[in-house]
Amino acid sequence: MTQDELDIKFMKMALDEAAAAASREEIPVGAVVVCKGTVIARAHNLTETLTDVTAHAEMQAITAAASYLSGKYLDQCTLYVTLEPCVMCAGAIGWSQLQRLVYGASDPKHGYTLFAPNALHPKTAVTSGIMADECAEIVQEFFRKRR
Repeated sequence: MTQDELDIKFMKMALDEAAAAASREEIPVGAVVVCKGTVIARAHNLTETLTDVTAHAEMQAITAAASYLSGKYLDQCTLYVTLEPCVMCAGAIGWSQLQRLVYGASDPKHGYTLFAPNALHPKTAVTSGIMADECAEIVQEFFRKRR
């Protein structure tokens, strides 16, 4: 598989996680961590379920991946997330020294690129826009239903 095909494959998994979040009345953001071709963590937003503002999909996935690897650095891992990370999540991504970040939809209101474009580790490669329309649609549909 090409890298583009792999990115789509893993972003589809992240979208499955986003759908799981929506089914729990959580903002539908999903994340998957891949290390050396293997999925080592899957997560979605749990802020309502856990009554915890820090329980974003990325934070849950980073914690699970670090636990799986028995170490805090994810320097051989890629994080796939359906929505551009916020500043908090970008900080955690930076501290984890993630090798690569791949996200779907941009977040023009809360995304890290607006507020803290240098929050990631300098060696973290970023790919954006993978399945952006599908990733944006699940969030937009969630908020349409709530209004």
